Amino acid sequence: MLHYQTIPVTPFAQNCSLVWCDETQEAAVIDPGGDLPMLLDAVKRLGLKLTQIWQTHAHIDHAGATAELAEKLHLPIIGPHEGDQFWIDGLAQAAANYGFPPSGPFTPTRWLHDGDTVSIGHSSLQVRHCPGHTPGHVVFYSPEIKRAFVGDVLFAGSIGRTDFPQGDHDTLIASIVNRLWPMGNDTVFIPGHGPESSFGRERQSNPYVGGT
Repeated sequence: MLHYQTIPVTPFAQNCSLVWCDETQEAAVIDPGGDLPMLLDAVKRLGLKLTQIWQTHAHIDHAGATAELAEKLHLPIIGPHEGDQFWIDGLAQAAANYGFPPSGPFTPTRWLHDGDTVSIGHSSLQVRHCPGHTPGHVVFYSPEIKRAFVGDVLFAGSIGRTDFPQGDHDTLIASIVNRLWPMGNDTVFIPGHGPESSFGRERQSNPYVGGT
């Protein structure tokens, strides 16, 4: 069975998640934006073996510590989609702009595309390409536990910003409607910031996508 724990990191309170298979204790970390000592303490406390980094997109608060963690523990970086290459290339400048610790670019071990799967231990998650917030944004969906890790595509009561370079509002709405809603109203999602919600709740009450 898949388990997860969400740990807010960076001054932006970005929801970094540890996901693991309870049979093997193998774990992946989704979007290690920073605060590595805190993340590694959680891995140790939970008795996990961290084996992969999964990346939804390459904004600094989600990817600021990815290169450092990959190098430190010799971990493969899985994701995002190639559309975010320019964001990866700009991580050092983004860190300086936002007052983050020094960060650097990385080369994903594997780019992700719509319809791919990722696996940790005995659990597999589906990958959906959801551009709009960034062109290379992906989300991870576990039918096993009806959870989706959606990065900055959708929030409780809001949606991702589209005013960054290569962001697009209409594309984001299409990603939500065509890629997220089919996962089912009862699916709970873990956003990149803020509390969890369900797709059904957002379809009813979210002012940006309610009624879709």
